[in-house]
Amino acid sequence: MNGDVGDGERLARAALTRVIEPGDEQGGRLLRQFGAVELWRRLRTTAGDVRELSGGERAQRSEEGEGVPLPRVSARRLSGYRLRAAAAEPERDLTAAAAGGGRFICPGDQEWPGQLDDLGDARPIGLWVRGRPHLRIWALRSVAVVGARACTAYGAHMAAAMGSGLAELGWVVVSGAAFGVDGAAHRGALAAGGATIAVLACGVDTVYPRGHAQMIGRIAEQGLIISELPPGDHPSPSRFILRNRVIAALTRGTVVVEAEYRSGSLATARSAQRLGRFTMGVPGPVTSGLSAGVHELLRGEGVLVTDAAEVAELVGDMGDLAPDRHGPVLARDLLEPDAVRVLEALPGREAADGRDVAREAGMTADEALAKLYELHSLGFVERRSDGWQLVSGTTQSADARRGGA
Repeated sequence: MNGDVGDGERLARAALTRVIEPGDEQGGRLLRQFGAVELWRRLRTTAGDVRELSGGERAQRSEEGEGVPLPRVSARRLSGYRLRAAAAEPERDLTAAAAGGGRFICPGDQEWPGQLDDLGDARPIGLWVRGRPHLRIWALRSVAVVGARACTAYGAHMAAAMGSGLAELGWVVVSGAAFGVDGAAHRGALAAGGATIAVLACGVDTVYPRGHAQMIGRIAEQGLIISELPPGDHPSPSRFILRNRVIAALTRGTVVVEAEYRSGSLATARSAQRLGRFTMGVPGPVTSGLSAGVHELLRGEGVLVTDAAEVAELVGDMGDLAPDRHGPVLARDLLEPDAVRVLEALPGREAADGRDVAREAGMTADEALAKLYELHSLGFVERRSDGWQLVSGTTQSADARRGGA
């Protein structure tokens, strides 16, 4: 296996992924209190005693608390744990994962991403992984890109651009492989030949959604697929929500591209905020309900970003700076201050005498005349019989500077 965790610990944790649901903090507390091997022994002992009984008898025995006790656990929850433990076959799950090119990693393994420990008792029991890359190394430089499933064309474009841009900058793009923004972000990273991780709410051998079968296959070949759930397990609404905490904890920051007020993507962002990670949002039209959640995020602690360079500047190391943003440089921007004053002193649509221009510019007639000839040579003004006038195309700019159109 891959790391420092013993076979007994790995087997027990693999079994417990069948018993304890993702994010179950009470189960996590028991795991912390007893350790994986002892907790599995206590659950398995009772399960073994009742394995041959009928379903009703098995539930009754578990609810009566027979077997090795577990403190501060309700009879109903304990019954559920023990019934699941009775059906768990960790050796079979580990064999199935290996046959599909996968592996199971645990806290203490060299490949385990230490940042997941920030989740406390809600930390994953372990992770089922498909793909060749080293998860811990990849997670050190990763960013989550999440958003609406029913995204607009704008949202899909921005997610794909964000995914490809981050990949080109050497970042790993993490998302949930769902329709909409998730899929666009993954595809953007794949198209750029970059790295991407899909965090699933089902077993890593289960393709969901079915429409993303080809994409998920490409991720397994080019990147990584990970899940808390054992092989063959199915997705459910609660598992999608709980999956989001792993996406938030695994990465340095989360970018939300389109999200309504009630959105799982915002749950990911809130998890990231609680964990002290960066939270970012891509703005959209204020008239779009699909951007309303993002804008609410930006009104709080979220940071507005428009491209991958801005994301990298926020979450990256010192020196990862986004390029300066500015409008186009116009010819008049290069003029000296005195020449600008003379240019602004000219009226918008009529000629002016040189002395009038000098008075408006606050300089002598000779100084103004010298600047007028300079501006004439540069194509900004022309000489008329009745004075000096702005050339066509300069008029609008002069009016705007004067507070006109």
